[in-house]
Amino acid sequence: MAVTVTEAVSSRRSVRSFLPDPVPLAMLERVLEKAQRAPSGGNVQPWNARVITGDPLSRLFAAVAEVMPQGRAAHAPEYAVYPPELDGVYEARRFGVGEAMYDALGVTRDDKRGRLAQFFNNFRAFGAPVLMLVHTPRYMGPPQWSDIGMWLQTVMLLLREEGLDSCAQEAWAAYQQQVRACVSIPDDHIFFCGLAIGKRDPEAALNRFEVPRASLSEAVSFEGF
Repeated sequence: MAVTVTEAVSSRRSVRSFLPDPVPLAMLERVLEKAQRAPSGGNVQPWNARVITGDPLSRLFAAVAEVMPQGRAAHAPEYAVYPPELDGVYEARRFGVGEAMYDALGVTRDDKRGRLAQFFNNFRAFGAPVLMLVHTPRYMGPPQWSDIGMWLQTVMLLLREEGLDSCAQEAWAAYQQQVRACVSIPDDHIFFCGLAIGKRDPEAALNRFEVPRASLSEAVSFEGF
């Protein structure tokens, strides 16, 4: 549980192994009600979500598992999660965190089966008992998508205040067709991502490996001070 904003920021991480403990609806409602105060350009508030658990969540897992043997042929994302031209330090950071995750699991680069098993865990929400599915009208542009990001960050920090954890999962975008078949998302909305919600397993190696961040000097410069 986080008492200050600093504690919430420092203790938040992408949790990839959850305990099965259920999350009370009242707790989720409290978090999401507070998150409605997230910044939004022009007060547009472009975020929309479906929050599922229990049988609806199991049905989604089953729908995705059914098409997984098709490999990439079953993928139908509505946007590119990463730009194809991603390179340099940005690609290095992305590659680095993936390798750190597999190292924590003891999965080597040539262990294709082990890596595939971990990839499949994405689509069981890493064992989280709750999954929030985020969508927005198709005509929304980059500024509104930025608003959704600020809203998601607000949600994730408020979850830490409640002693809960999360993992934002753009990976679900690959299976947006299965998502739409299981939950009601308007046709004129684009499906963005999932957010796995629950309590982290404190003993899981996946929740304890270091995730380095760029130094302030790499990201920000100051002038006129």
